[in-house]
Amino acid sequence: MTGTWALLTISLLAALLIAWLLSASWRARRRRERLRRQPFPDEWRRLLKRHVPAYRRLPPDLQLQLKGHIQVFLAEKDFIGCDGLVVTDRMRVTIAALACMLILNRRTDYYPNLRQVLIYPSAFLVEMEESDEAGVVQNQRHALSGESWSQSQVILSWEDVVEGAAVADDGYNVVIHEFAHQLDQEAGYANGAPELASRGHYARWSRVLGEEFERLRARTEAGQQSLLDDYGATDPAEFFAVLAEVFFEQPQALQEENPALYAELSRFFCVSPVTWQPPAGGRPASAPALTPG
Repeated sequence: MTGTWALLTISLLAALLIAWLLSASWRARRRRERLRRQPFPDEWRRLLKRHVPAYRRLPPDLQLQLKGHIQVFLAEKDFIGCDGLVVTDRMRVTIAALACMLILNRRTDYYPNLRQVLIYPSAFLVEMEESDEAGVVQNQRHALSGESWSQSQVILSWEDVVEGAAVADDGYNVVIHEFAHQLDQEAGYANGAPELASRGHYARWSRVLGEEFERLRARTEAGQQSLLDDYGATDPAEFFAVLAEVFFEQPQALQEENPALYAELSRFFCVSPVTWQPPAGGRPASAPALTPG
């Protein structure tokens, strides 16, 4: 009898836990629906139009969707200024807009592993363990423009965010890069294979991206230039993040160079940036002056 009661108790607790989880998920969906329905602040709209040229490229329906995503993102994520930096609405809206471009048209939980976005005024120093040719491990300091941690944080250099946002077609955007890592990390350790729509998709993804990764490594070793930055040859995780930058900022060039690769990314991100408006007036001669706001 004691064993029967124990099984009943465990079953009841399991049922209560499942009910609580379903209720929490339902409440989160309702809260997000309310946030997306709220009027988008006029000041945020002005910031988007002035400081995020990529927003102006989007079709009207995607602009509307992006604004809803921004409202949810800013309500759920904490922004923290580092080294004395005071976080402003321009910083929050710019970063949120570029991060949420990666989840347009997709079923999303709004980067569930992410809790905080840390912003430094410019490149920040981190210590990394590196081994030399003799196998001796040493701590080396590196200046980074961004970093994505699976432990709930993305770290960004505001100077690099501004430059990446201002030039929307150069294939370099630190926010897109680091939030591509966040998508990759949702499947566990970042390895260049984020969660895909179906099991059958992984074989094609591995083949198409694997072939291009090896081509990039060969070009990098030979000192040849490529549409993709050499940093993408570091490992598959960095390759995916570099690809995301080019996909959103230089889609025409990527599609012309490798249609199969573009198609894989288009299926994953559920958008086709080649159909969007080109940046108005072409690339600016230089990025606007860096200001804290």
